[in-house]
Amino acid sequence: MKPIDRSPDMYDPRDPHPDELVSRLGRWSAGRGPLYLLLAARLRRLVDEGALPPGALLPPDRRLAKALAVGRTTVVAAYDTLRQEGRLVRRQGSGTRVARPALAPEAPGGADTLPGAETHRGTETARVSETSNPLFLHLLEAPDDVILLSCAAPAQPPPELAEAYRSLVLPDGDLGYHPAGLGVLRAAVAARYTARGVPTDPEQILVTTGAQQGLSLLTRLLLAPGDGVLVEAPSYPGALDLFREAAAVPLPVAVGPDGLDVAEAVRVMERHRPALAYVVARFQNPTGTVLPPLAGRRLVAAANALGVPLVDDEVLGDLAFDTAPDSASPSPTSSGESPSLSAYGEVIAVGSLSKVVWGGLRIGWVRGPVSLVARLARLKALHDLGCDVPSQLVAARLLDDFAAVRAARLRALRAGHAHLRAELARLLPSWSCAPATGGQTLWVRLPHGDGVSFAQLALRHGVAVLPGATADALGGSVRRLRLHFLLPPETLTEAVRRLAAAWAEYTPGPGPERSSLRGFTV
Repeated sequence: MKPIDRSPDMYDPRDPHPDELVSRLGRWSAGRGPLYLLLAARLRRLVDEGALPPGALLPPDRRLAKALAVGRTTVVAAYDTLRQEGRLVRRQGSGTRVARPALAPEAPGGADTLPGAETHRGTETARVSETSNPLFLHLLEAPDDVILLSCAAPAQPPPELAEAYRSLVLPDGDLGYHPAGLGVLRAAVAARYTARGVPTDPEQILVTTGAQQGLSLLTRLLLAPGDGVLVEAPSYPGALDLFREAAAVPLPVAVGPDGLDVAEAVRVMERHRPALAYVVARFQNPTGTVLPPLAGRRLVAAANALGVPLVDDEVLGDLAFDTAPDSASPSPTSSGESPSLSAYGEVIAVGSLSKVVWGGLRIGWVRGPVSLVARLARLKALHDLGCDVPSQLVAARLLDDFAAVRAARLRALRAGHAHLRAELARLLPSWSCAPATGGQTLWVRLPHGDGVSFAQLALRHGVAVLPGATADALGGSVRRLRLHFLLPPETLTEAVRRLAAAWAEYTPGPGPERSSLRGFTV
């Protein structure tokens, strides 16, 4: 089939959008040398690794330059360097494409067919097989002088974790394979739900390798290519990645000051009957909002009545700032927090210890109907035969005396929250953000420009931030950044100083007020 001749400003749904390519480039500018050589080096690696497959159309010079906050000559020089190496082909009228290897057969469907694109139920969907999420890609970079305000997780484990490992006693006569999780840990997690007013049996708990695996297993079990999935806009980028991988069709619903627009969510469920609805009811990631109890009750009732599986991501639910210091469990009546959605009806809850204890303790869980948990356990057995037993034993011990660990984490979060807000007010007074009532991030609004291009300039000043557009399937949140406050005070001060220096240099060009999360194009 003859290749489609397209203007450089026209995009196929399967081609990398500038924002997506920027995410894949990672910390490309953090090295030494001319920017065009650094950009060419990272593009070269993406081509050689197959992340940019043969035939892929790259963004036009001006568009990519704007997204990277560099001059157009930088992009032109990088493209020309790779053209001279034979990795790119540049033609007037058809743009810049990744070159095809010599003697490579043309892909079925023509030169414009890229790996991962497929047709399902009459709708073209873009399936991805790896993340382009800057939140994760920053973790894959080699250590350098960049301060990571992008990935929000405790900077170090609490002393209670090390003590639990020191006193660990391994079981006798145990093969060590427990796909559904160790009985002692399932019972401990179930007891916490029961104490919060959600009666739970251990058989309703599946232990997972962090909450991310719990979301991954639910996605694999409940979603097929082309299925609709209700998501908040903006939402947790790690969940959006999973739905992209499943080639699901997003049904985004806006998040306002009081969380998800439940009235619109109900209309979407009535109209589309999605295969899954995913929400973060408490301290929503990234906005930090809390869904009011009456709204949560209405959402659960509608999902149950319509037969839509509702997943509530509770990973941040324990981080209410106004919780009493000696309280082991969140109070459902505290002003900064709603009860668990699971108290209102059938909800699939996902949680973990990564935000209260430490991200390196890869223990999470799914709470749901016994029949669903049994199916998830069989699926998990297919992938890893169960979580690490020592970590499960340690997690069970920590849950027995959770109050002290949680209280210490909350003290640090309150202090970090106050310090970051004070530094932003001092050095970046034109930026705006509401105070958080819990969680670990601020949702910052820039007075002008866009988060994607500013994040690139911030990287060159040594600080990584998460642009809001990468978390928004509606294409909004363009002027937003998500910043966490989990680092020591002196590091937060230095991070804001670097952000202020980057902002002083930032000169945004004219652009749209809305962006596009290209992985969701259908």
